[in-house]
Amino acid sequence: MARRACRRLRRWIAALVLAALVPAGVSYQRALVYPGNASFLVRTVEWIRDHGGGPLVDIAENIYYGLKAPPNTAPAAGVLPEAAAPAAAAPAPLGTLSGTAALPGEGVWRAGPTVAGGTPGLYTTFIRPDASHASVVAGVARFDQNVVGAHLIAGTREPSGLGWPEGGKIPVALRAGLVATFNSGFKMKDANGGFLADGRTAVSLRDGAASMVIDRTGRVTIGQWGRNVTNGPDVAAVRQNLALIIENGKVVPGLDINSGNSWGSAASQLQYTWRSGVGIDTNGNLIYVGGDQLNLSSLAAALSQAGAVTAMELDIHGGMVDLFSYAHDGTGQLAGTPLLPTMPGAANRYLVPDQRDFFAITAR
Repeated sequence: MARRACRRLRRWIAALVLAALVPAGVSYQRALVYPGNASFLVRTVEWIRDHGGGPLVDIAENIYYGLKAPPNTAPAAGVLPEAAAPAAAAPAPLGTLSGTAALPGEGVWRAGPTVAGGTPGLYTTFIRPDASHASVVAGVARFDQNVVGAHLIAGTREPSGLGWPEGGKIPVALRAGLVATFNSGFKMKDANGGFLADGRTAVSLRDGAASMVIDRTGRVTIGQWGRNVTNGPDVAAVRQNLALIIENGKVVPGLDINSGNSWGSAASQLQYTWRSGVGIDTNGNLIYVGGDQLNLSSLAAALSQAGAVTAMELDIHGGMVDLFSYAHDGTGQLAGTPLLPTMPGAANRYLVPDQRDFFAITAR
């Protein structure tokens, strides 16, 4: 009798486990086939996060990215963009690492796609922002906001799922004047901020959050919401993400210790990983920086080196950090060129539906 009761108990336990696993399996399967570009790994990790596994993922990422400090050597082959002659009428070169011989093309601006009148829509270069790890390379893009404008485009999952007018990709109406696209910030549940676009607030805007604000002419302002940027009739879009990392021309103190848990989960600021950020310089130019093996402090250093006087972090990790510029060959076909050759995203990212929200830069 006891043996029969044990067998019955095991059957009940097995049935309960199966009943618990079936909904999870269905949920995971839905995550794998949900519309929009995202790799199997990204879909899996985000599903784990969304189902209570966030702390475990944070621990694993802190171990993995925190222990692989980049070497203090020359950058690996294939990391750098092709060296090019300085562009005509280009901005002054950026400063390079003190005590280290500059690499060919380091800090020297090259012209990107041109807009009306033959004016470059952006200039790009690369720098090395970490004196202790000379192998680390950050790509820099500089947009003159007098000749280009910005757009915030919702993805198929972020900020709030399907139903946005652009369908998670560059609208046809913007493609003829498309200059560049680049990634947005953390997932909304991790961004500690809000999202406004297309006349719709998907997530409430938070006072104190670092905010990239786009007005109705496409001009970008960056600041702390509620203090130096606020809502109003001229605001077309707002993307908030964490807290500012540069303010009033100075790197914000406490980045290395994640003071007040303002910049993500515990110890995430120490991870050597793909990172990106965006800022405004003294002339009102929009500055984007992205690169691998950056921690939060070296990202801020790169933005400061690139001239940003106000700046915020965007997204992090491989597959999340991408900037593409677009050459127009007259055929209507767009070819995306990454800011750095090692950026892992597909060249047609943002030209097809993507799960994450992003920014598009177009000619005025």
